[in-house]
Amino acid sequence: MAGGSFRDRHREPVYNGNVMRIDFLYWEDCPSHDEALQRLRAVLTEDEIAAEVQVTHVDTEELARALRFPGSPTIRVDGRDIQPETVAADGRLTCRLYLLDDGRPSPLPSAEMIRRAVRAARAPAAATNSRGGTQP
Repeated sequence: MAGGSFRDRHREPVYNGNVMRIDFLYWEDCPSHDEALQRLRAVLTEDEIAAEVQVTHVDTEELARALRFPGSPTIRVDGRDIQPETVAADGRLTCRLYLLDDGRPSPLPSAEMIRRAVRAARAPAAATNSRGGTQP
């Protein structure tokens, strides 16, 4: 897929320090992961966000536990889940439910939910830059 970086799921991801880091974790048995990845990439394009998207296929219970995988799909922006209040304490191979702004459950995060997480992660960098920080 264009725009994303794919790495061996057993290696530690390597990121460029000048761009936002986004981890997209999925389990192939959940049908919503393709649409969620498209939604994520659309938000990044629309908001002109430079980001490295690390796509990780979680395919074993062992890997799910090691990654503390709350279900598919999961999006983490700079290490923070986009909806941490719905994250289970343990990792497991399962489909995930997000709670939309109107309280309805959904197998997909909304574009606005993704956008809020990306903007929140970008805000500290923008504040640092405005105070003469070293980030571009």
